[in-house]
Amino acid sequence: MNQPLSKNAPDTCVAESTPHRAWIAGCVGALGGLLFGYDWVVIGGAKSFYEAYFHIHDPMLEAWVMSCALLGCLIGTLISGALSDRKGRRWMLMVSAVLFAITSLGTAASSTVVAFVLWRILGGCAIGAASEVAPLFLAEIAPTELRASFVSLNQMAIVFGILAAQCVNWFIARPVPAGINAVAMVASWNAQWGWRWMFGITAIPSTLFLLTTFWIPESPRWLLANFRVTEAMYAFQRLGFSDLESTAIRQTLMHGRVIESEASRLPPSKGSGRNSQKRVFLRILLLGMLIAILQQWCGINIIFSYAQDVFVQAGYTVSQSLFQIVLTGAVNLLFTLLALRFVDRLGRRILLLGGLASLSGIYILLGWMIRAHQHGAPVAALVLAAIAVYAMTLAPVSWVVIAEIYPARIRARSMAITVAALWIASFALTSSFPLIRASIGIYRTFWLYAIICACGACMLALWLPETRGYSLENIEGKLYRQPHRESA
Repeated sequence: MNQPLSKNAPDTCVAESTPHRAWIAGCVGALGGLLFGYDWVVIGGAKSFYEAYFHIHDPMLEAWVMSCALLGCLIGTLISGALSDRKGRRWMLMVSAVLFAITSLGTAASSTVVAFVLWRILGGCAIGAASEVAPLFLAEIAPTELRASFVSLNQMAIVFGILAAQCVNWFIARPVPAGINAVAMVASWNAQWGWRWMFGITAIPSTLFLLTTFWIPESPRWLLANFRVTEAMYAFQRLGFSDLESTAIRQTLMHGRVIESEASRLPPSKGSGRNSQKRVFLRILLLGMLIAILQQWCGINIIFSYAQDVFVQAGYTVSQSLFQIVLTGAVNLLFTLLALRFVDRLGRRILLLGGLASLSGIYILLGWMIRAHQHGAPVAALVLAAIAVYAMTLAPVSWVVIAEIYPARIRARSMAITVAALWIASFALTSSFPLIRASIGIYRTFWLYAIICACGACMLALWLPETRGYSLENIEGKLYRQPHRESA
């Protein structure tokens, strides 16, 4: 599987123009990403206030309250994979919207730290479900030549959700006097009510998300995968696909489902083809998990999570570091928006390989500058360059690839396993950074991430095919129903 798919291979369902109704449905699906970003970040702005209210002083309890949502993320991701394959993508979007609304109000109304943690874990289930089903739904309703742009809507929505949480927290919180003591903090409006509003206001966009899902159709590809052909053709019509496009997709996907059904009924002695398909699927699943893990272990989340530590190590004061953090958010948003213009014009393969190679080079320079005690603008410029590269490449393209390489009938469950690997990798990265930094130093830590990025680029160069310009059905045919030498 070391060669990209042939550029000359015909694609049976390239849309002549972008259906506006498909874009509208895509924007609705991307609201799941917006709520994901908001709910994931809002706790950071509320942290000092709810900790004062609940009298949280123990570092272990502080860490558990901050990270408990990750447990819910894993649970939500795994459960949503099975449910969205059985019940449908639209149904799972509705469930996640309801969970976001209920858990935001429950968190805001918590009177004990135990209740707060339980609501945060349940809210993590909503985050996990949204992180799995939103890009999946977007990939399945997208015209072939714009599939990457559609899936990238999810990443853009996540970035907007993060920015929205930061703005809402800043707007709600009342000024905190310098040198305020613990007793005054507990009695303050921020500790009594402010943090509750920060969480509770999530119910407003969650309700909007739920209402708008009633206006969009179910994924037509999911309907076809479940042999609901009439409903699927109606869904294609509602999304604005032409009869020619929808018929071509139907014929390709249904033909594959018939072959799979016949293969599943073969006796074991004649099931070598089925075993071969399982081996191919396992290889592609491992490829998807590798991409998801690399998206986290490329090291960029360390810059987001420990930005202040990085900038202070580079010679900035705390106040200067806070301003640099604002710049990182602005650059992330700007280049995420730019990614929407380029992600469908360039191949997935070249963007991922170029992103990993560029990050490796940037980390080598960044580590060398920190080791040489170089301070100021050059270090900040390298950090911002790393964020720009990530926002243009790994951030959106990783979601695109893992949403399009799996077969239709088990796409959601495969996505769930992959996204679960992403969440585990995220937790391992964030929790290991302080230990790695303490043992080998921050500049060697960046060199370690440079090695990881370089190794990841080499592995993807060997195993990742190019999928740009192919429908989901043609990708599935190339990767699963053809002999290994053709998909290689």
